[in-house]
Amino acid sequence: MLRRVRQSLRRQVLFLMARRPALLCGAVVLGVLLVLAVKFTCSRAKNVVAAARPPVRFFSADAPVVDLYLGQLDQVERLRSVAEVSLIFFYAPWCAHSMAARQEVQQVAKKLAKQVQFVAVNCWWNHGKCRKQNRFYQYPIIHLFYRRFGPIEYKGPFVAPYVESFILRVITPLTYLPSRATLEEFLSYHEPRVVGFFQFNSSPQPPGYITYLSSALQALKRDFRGVIRFGVVTNKQVAEAISVEDDETVYLYRRFNSSLIFPRRERNFTSEAICKWVFEHHETVLQWLQPPGTKSRLLEYELTKGPALLLFLPHNPLGSKPSPVLQQVADIAVRYHSCDNNNHSSLDKSFTTHLPCCQSVLLPESSTNVCEVCLSLSRSSLTSSSVRCSFSSTTHGGDMLQFYLRHCCLHRLLAVSINTTTSVGCSNFLNSYSPFSQYSACCRKVEPQLNESQAKEESDMQRVPLTPPPPSSIPPSSAPQQGGDGITGLRCQTNRTLRFYVLDLALNWPLAVRLGATGNRSASLYQEHGVQSDGSFAAIVNLKDEVHYVLHRSPAATLTESLEAFIRNFSAPYSLLQRHLVGEEDRKGGDEETRHPDTNQHSPPRLLITELTTSSFLPSVMDLEKDVLLFYYTQWCGFCSVLNHIIIQLARLLQGNSTITVARVNVARNDLPWEFMVDHVPAILLFPKYRKHFSVKFPDDLPITLPNLLRFILQHSGSVQHADKPVPVSSEAESAGPGAVLRAEFLALQQEVQVLRQARKRLSEQLAQLWRDNRRLTFDTLSLEAQNTELQRERQSLEEQYREKSRQLGEAVRRLQELADTAENLLNENTLLRVLLRALKDRTEAQEQVEVERQEPEQKRSHMAS
Repeated sequence: MLRRVRQSLRRQVLFLMARRPALLCGAVVLGVLLVLAVKFTCSRAKNVVAAARPPVRFFSADAPVVDLYLGQLDQVERLRSVAEVSLIFFYAPWCAHSMAARQEVQQVAKKLAKQVQFVAVNCWWNHGKCRKQNRFYQYPIIHLFYRRFGPIEYKGPFVAPYVESFILRVITPLTYLPSRATLEEFLSYHEPRVVGFFQFNSSPQPPGYITYLSSALQALKRDFRGVIRFGVVTNKQVAEAISVEDDETVYLYRRFNSSLIFPRRERNFTSEAICKWVFEHHETVLQWLQPPGTKSRLLEYELTKGPALLLFLPHNPLGSKPSPVLQQVADIAVRYHSCDNNNHSSLDKSFTTHLPCCQSVLLPESSTNVCEVCLSLSRSSLTSSSVRCSFSSTTHGGDMLQFYLRHCCLHRLLAVSINTTTSVGCSNFLNSYSPFSQYSACCRKVEPQLNESQAKEESDMQRVPLTPPPPSSIPPSSAPQQGGDGITGLRCQTNRTLRFYVLDLALNWPLAVRLGATGNRSASLYQEHGVQSDGSFAAIVNLKDEVHYVLHRSPAATLTESLEAFIRNFSAPYSLLQRHLVGEEDRKGGDEETRHPDTNQHSPPRLLITELTTSSFLPSVMDLEKDVLLFYYTQWCGFCSVLNHIIIQLARLLQGNSTITVARVNVARNDLPWEFMVDHVPAILLFPKYRKHFSVKFPDDLPITLPNLLRFILQHSGSVQHADKPVPVSSEAESAGPGAVLRAEFLALQQEVQVLRQARKRLSEQLAQLWRDNRRLTFDTLSLEAQNTELQRERQSLEEQYREKSRQLGEAVRRLQELADTAENLLNENTLLRVLLRALKDRTEAQEQVEVERQEPEQKRSHMAS
């Protein structure tokens, strides 16, 4: 139908054009004008956008850098071919990172211009060959070429010392070892070492030397720091020091396991194979980390392997030898990983020889009984240094000593109190969970009155203070060391294995601050904020437990002593290290909305809402004289912002009550102890006075409104239970004698019974849950078995159908083959019949022609006759 309409319209147009030729000319002219108008408009639109300005020189004219700012990639090949070592700096002129790296590269180029050819290429100019042939996703990029080997991409920080160190590694990838002394010094460092033995007697360069040199350059491709060092020995007597006799041998030195020789019969002797073999079998005790500063999962990948000791040290990449601080850390790491078979012996054998250190401790239940607690140290776990006995005076240390006293000799103290003829009771308590130590205690009764000689003797003894200082004033590293200063073989004696990582303090200062190194980097503030006077900062991060600990050194202790004690305290079965909490600094003032409205100019402003931080949390919340309503929030929580005006109204209503404190804490910026954390924000908790252990959480199913908050505070406030305030026990009652000890023991047993009842209740709940889970699993098993049986039947049915279909398909194929054969025979017969018909037709036509030719003369004769 459409075709007919088109044909009719076409005929009508042709008819009109045939009748009126002027119409055709007008249409042609209009079409030409339309084309010209479109062309003119488009040309004007293109001219609106200005052409890109031609690039200019990126590096300064006095810098010894060939700046190919037009992206001439062909000149790069020419310049690289005439230089032994070349550095190619690909940049984008608008990139801030390229601008920052430009100064560093210029600084290095001025120092190494005689040894290295520096070339800079603008890889952003769209008309240049560099932009057309390369697709870089970031700038800048540095490629190094050693003769024909390359490119070696530099993946380190764009800092002049690091870039220069990397270039020097590429210039001299091998260290020449002419004597045994230099070989021993080369193998004495903690980094992995590879030694190649090649004799240069027969030829200037043995066949495998170039391959070995290329393997050293291949290692720089994988590690820009060049931690694995490659050396070369040309003297056979020097090679015999490491039991190498054959020429063209590659030797991998290992400190803890047997050293290896490259298996040339099993692997191809190529640079890639040698580099891969070295990285597969080398030993690493101290690993360098360099976060790229962008989004990366490098730290997550390393920290998920287990607890990690992060050491932030000042590092000079251009130093010929490691710094003394790094050598001390490397020595500790080597001794930590130096496991011996003797470390796996039984506890009885490990305590055959003991080094005791003792200290007198006052029993907490009484002031008339003193116990002398001795910590027996295994000599096998100590070094040759002097033994240092360290009993902490912290609350945690006192709790541990009281724990051992309660298990070893409290029953003997009761006997001493009842039987006056017995004055001394001794007992041993083996710490079966610790591979380092065991405790023993001898307890005796002390008379209240002492003469001068006894007082002098008692004052000379090293005692644990009766009133321990607050935990906040004691650094975590001051906990008692479990067994001495040495850590040799500790990796094989504990399940809390540490991995040692080193980071450059100057490049990773923000990460150190996140871990607890607050303040600035000046040496005057180092000791106050966790960074030591030698520029070091250490922290142990346990990602699995979501905790980390910071090393706090005393001014008198060396780095080795502090770090060994830090590692041993972490490796102890019951670690006494305190979790480090990172929080913002205490703020003295609040927002304008939270200030008291009736403050004058002379008196300090009174806050309606107290802003708590990590350091001020426990003193404020645990104030026994006040009810504390705590509001948990974060700066990114929208619901928390909505509730701000309700909390402010509540604080204004309660501003006249000095016993109620309204506080808030930003849990996103302040770490809190685990027992005070909440599972979601916003959340509100009330800590009543005199009963801080009865803290109450605001119900989640109740709307957070001003009447509900007031009702919640009045219901659970500590002022209602003021009569239940505990009465402090006087010192006379404490020193009443055996009755005080029995009363204290009874209270302790009562608390233990309550704990056991709660544990039994939890165990019953767990058993009930396990029984329900078991019953559910049984039902699931029966259901799965029934489903399995049904599936088996379906499988058999499908197999039978498959066999039937296969048989039918085979039969159909056979029949189709027969039909194909029959069709082929019919086709052959049809062809033959066609040939026969053609021959018969030709024969018939020939006979007719002959008959016609024979009849023609007769007709002529008859015609002539007629």
